[in-house]
Amino acid sequence: MQYPNIRAGVFLARPNRFIAQVEIDGTVESCHVKNTGRCRELLIPGTRVYVREHDDPKRKTKFSLIGVRKGERLINMDSQAPNQVVEEWLPVSGLFAEITKIQRESTYGNSRFDFYIEADGKQIFAEVKGVTLEENNVVRFPDAPTQRGVKHLRELAECRTQGYDAYVIFVVQMKDVASFSPNEATDPAFAQALRRAQESGVKILAVDCLVTESSIEIKERVPVFL
Repeated sequence: MQYPNIRAGVFLARPNRFIAQVEIDGTVESCHVKNTGRCRELLIPGTRVYVREHDDPKRKTKFSLIGVRKGERLINMDSQAPNQVVEEWLPVSGLFAEITKIQRESTYGNSRFDFYIEADGKQIFAEVKGVTLEENNVVRFPDAPTQRGVKHLRELAECRTQGYDAYVIFVVQMKDVASFSPNEATDPAFAQALRRAQESGVKILAVDCLVTESSIEIKERVPVFL
């Protein structure tokens, strides 16, 4: 996945979850934050960030916040990126021998899952979660309680009882991490639901990404500890 028109800047403030104030070439600009998570460990005043400049007069903001430096690590924080990179990765992932269908945004019961896949004679639902929270090379999800995420996990488990295969794919939006675990301290209900989903046969995957200032691409599997 490539981003055009990337500019570097310095993060100043986040007056609300949708807007960041960023200094770009000496001018303070309002930038759309493409991630509604807390991201408190990332968006620290003075931090180097990367924004995409848009040429669209209908937009309320001229820029979107795409990436952030955390020490030497570059982290993509675009919450729309994980679905796109998974769609690009699935045909070369090795998860399936032959994929005959990949459909985005598919409804099952009361949930809308990110992907419906037909492969190797199986019908498969997959939900994708972007991961940006990292501490001591361990990444966790979520960074804030998510009732919607718990609901997705329960309905993926229900899919298994109806004969579907089911996956949760955690896209780690950075490289070179040691492992993934659910964020038990922040959302114990999600952690419990994830373990129950695995017990029901839902496959839990985590993959890291090669991130540059203007691109993101899934690279390798990351160990998962529940």
